[in-house]
Amino acid sequence: MNKHAILHKSDSIYSFALNPETAELRLRAAKGDILSAEVIYGQKHEFGTHRKTAPMNISATDGLFDYFTVRLRLDDKRLAYIFLLTDTEGNKHYYSEDGLTDTYDFSLAFYNFFQLAYINENDVLPQCEWLSRAVVYQIFVDRFCRGENSGVGDYINIKWGQKPTSKSFAGGNLDGITQKLDYLCDLGINTLYLTPIFTSKSNHKYDISDYYNVDPHFGGNAAFDRLMTACKARGMRVILDAVFNHCSENLKEFQDVCEKGQASPYFDWFVIHGDRPTKRPLNYEVFASCDYMPKWNTANPEVQEYLCRVGEYWIKEYGIDGWRLDVSDEVSHEFWRKFRRHIKALGSDKVLIGENWHDSASYLGGDQFDSIMNYAFTKAMLDYFAGGTLSVQGLCSKLNGLLMRNMTHVNHMMLNLLDSHDTHRFYTECGKDENKLLLALAVETFMPGATMIYYGTEILTEGGYDPDSRRCFDWNKDDPFKQKLKQLLKYKKLRALTEGDAVFREQGGALVIERIADGQKVTLIVNNTNNAVCVANTTVKPFGYKVIVE
Repeated sequence: MNKHAILHKSDSIYSFALNPETAELRLRAAKGDILSAEVIYGQKHEFGTHRKTAPMNISATDGLFDYFTVRLRLDDKRLAYIFLLTDTEGNKHYYSEDGLTDTYDFSLAFYNFFQLAYINENDVLPQCEWLSRAVVYQIFVDRFCRGENSGVGDYINIKWGQKPTSKSFAGGNLDGITQKLDYLCDLGINTLYLTPIFTSKSNHKYDISDYYNVDPHFGGNAAFDRLMTACKARGMRVILDAVFNHCSENLKEFQDVCEKGQASPYFDWFVIHGDRPTKRPLNYEVFASCDYMPKWNTANPEVQEYLCRVGEYWIKEYGIDGWRLDVSDEVSHEFWRKFRRHIKALGSDKVLIGENWHDSASYLGGDQFDSIMNYAFTKAMLDYFAGGTLSVQGLCSKLNGLLMRNMTHVNHMMLNLLDSHDTHRFYTECGKDENKLLLALAVETFMPGATMIYYGTEILTEGGYDPDSRRCFDWNKDDPFKQKLKQLLKYKKLRALTEGDAVFREQGGALVIERIADGQKVTLIVNNTNNAVCVANTTVKPFGYKVIVE
């Protein structure tokens, strides 16, 4: 047995409360090393004399490890526990804070048992349950639809449908989205995620100069009010893009600093290495290498208050349902903790989704974000369906490993996606193979968490990297693929897909995903091969999928 592979940590992604009465424990071991695992547990002050035992099951397996999991219904919020492991040769080992031992002295257990010392209710990460049911449609506003009553606008510099450049303005606006809400509802969309809508000189609006006003290109605040009213009438939710890592050089506070230097009251609102900002040489922190996007100093309490007020305003005044947080991993943890307190005070169902592309456990402990954009899932889908660098077994390992990165209720709030305004179009990456796109969308739909569709996916919109991934929606194209996606998204309403645990496995060359909730089991069989496969007495044609509901 590989002793170095055994891992458990208290009060972590291996040990957490799902609610004040239920704890989930995980134990990692080398793949195939442990025949069985049990948890021995009890109230921590009585553990030496009164204990219970519960079996653990393998809930996930990746390329290197098995993950054993158990959920304990607790009579007391003070939990002590150790593990009893049986290896493949039948030998039994105890595992505590002292590591692996062949014997264990329960009379001295208070020195070395694992514990959840006390489950305080305000330390339990609440789950925004609507996110697990969400079918999110991401819209790059300038390219989705030009509202009928919007006029032309002298800022528009390309014809609708012309291939965009980084400086193109096509004239899409908020009234255009409002006019297409019934279309989106019919597709199965229940949540909108809009790229930034606030005043900005760019087409993408990620360089914001006024956080309190919708850009006139998009119709101003009145158009947003009309959109929100129409969404609420249809039961649709709206998530906006919060750009709090950086702003526009045209922001009045930054302009004041440019004019007055260190004499400006806003000098410390930004990160400047000198007496005043200069571009040649660049002496202030920016987003990427964009000198027109100065970075906020989110360690500054005044900046924190300013941005928190922005976050609150659009919830209080317009009733948005949460924020997607741009470049969130470059913003201070302290700010996000404060921002969460401000936003959650307005409603526990107001969501915070970070744009973190990497493992983000340090942000997902309940004090900062609810979840992140799941770009690690995107990469796995590309490797399997587009690149062919993952086998089906490798894909199962990857997806299982992603689930083990986070607490269970975080997984049910993840924003899963195949592509976005920041990536190549998945359809193009798959060589314009609509079967592969549909299979990938099926896997995404069956992943725990929200399902995000990038605008135009339903009509097989093509596109390379930015700006090519931000083409105009072709409203003259009515591709049959839309009906296939519409049929697929109906499964999102099944309880097993919103509440159930997920199991990934390979069988007969196919990817099999099971989602299981009390009283319901739903199985997805994905055949990404040239041959028909038979799984559970069900034949699946080449490059097809089947869903079994029990």
